Amino acid sequence: MDIHAAAAVIRQAVNPQRLLHTAQQLIAVPSPTRSAGEAADTLARILGEAGFAVERPVADWPDAPAVVTRLTSGAPGRTLQFDGHLDTVHLPFVPPRFDDGILYGSGCSDMKGGIAACVEALRALKETGLPAHGQVLLTAHDHHEGPWGDRRQIRALIREGYTGDAVLLPEYVADRLPVAGRGMVIFEARITRNGAPVHEVLRAPDTPDVVAIGAELVSRLAALNAQVQQVDHPHAGHDSVFVGRIAAGEIYNQAPVLCTVNGTRRWVTPGATDAVLAQLTALAEDVVSGRNVAIALDLEVQGEAFQIDEADPAVRAFQAAHAAISGHPLPLGAKPFVDDGNTYGPLAAIPAITHGPAATGAHTLDERVSLDELVRVAQVYALTAVAYCTPNHDASPEERTA
Repeated sequence: MDIHAAAAVIRQAVNPQRLLHTAQQLIAVPSPTRSAGEAADTLARILGEAGFAVERPVADWPDAPAVVTRLTSGAPGRTLQFDGHLDTVHLPFVPPRFDDGILYGSGCSDMKGGIAACVEALRALKETGLPAHGQVLLTAHDHHEGPWGDRRQIRALIREGYTGDAVLLPEYVADRLPVAGRGMVIFEARITRNGAPVHEVLRAPDTPDVVAIGAELVSRLAALNAQVQQVDHPHAGHDSVFVGRIAAGEIYNQAPVLCTVNGTRRWVTPGATDAVLAQLTALAEDVVSGRNVAIALDLEVQGEAFQIDEADPAVRAFQAAHAAISGHPLPLGAKPFVDDGNTYGPLAAIPAITHGPAATGAHTLDERVSLDELVRVAQVYALTAVAYCTPNHDASPEERTA
């Protein structure tokens, strides 16, 4: 069976109404980050009802053990992983609603709709006896969305060996194949002086000005941004430093004891995390040196920079599947945000491809995604598994067989 024949089989096997029902069940359970236990239980039940054996590794978060299942052919071949997060950002809950082909509700875009597509892809493969080689691994977890989560579960799953030879992640990127992406750290600098807040006219002459020092830090970070922009990548863009917030004081004529500066530092070079953190630390310490103030720098790494070999078998298999389902391969590009794929690359040393529905409204109260898009994702994922897990997946798309 060649890739086009397999595509026809997969199209017939993916059931839109069953996929929609799965998505609605997942969305109906509120699951803000660190509280996705009930949603994980719901997913485990759905998979069990479909005949899949389910594992529930704690993965460093007993409140919401992860969900793992496998579809094994029994024949040698690669393992393709589908991975998704069940938690949502901390916004008021919006229940599921389906109207005129569009699904609404908390997490429908990010990313319970995508997880439902993964489940439907597994069902379609199981019912058709595909892939004939290798296996498909599904993992789902909590602790993704920051700043509430710290991605401990994905790191624990990787550490405990719950990984494939490649992984697909159904985040809402549909218009490109991301082969590179920037790393990111969120920073918070807290500049403090001794003493208490005081009226400006009652200050001692030598009272340190934490606002002025904070402003100097912002200026130095702006200069660093101009410098690091010279480090670029053909797909991922360039390094950057961004300050989004500076805060101090309670009233206009008070000399405060604290000034806080918050922002991000992003970089395109894989493996540069330690150097980036050291650079920020040295700059912050230099700004306050000899100023009779203290600085506390909190650095929260959200993800590493990554790059995927454009000739990797996972890329070739995905492009063959996308072309067979959608009529064309995707252009290569960058991932605009940090997701769990930025963790898989450095920690698991596997290619991580982010591709999901063309959904909108992520991180808002107006998430929406079309059922047609979820069906397309399920079909592409299932067919990618057929192409990738087959031993001759290095063949050209025209030659690749199932």
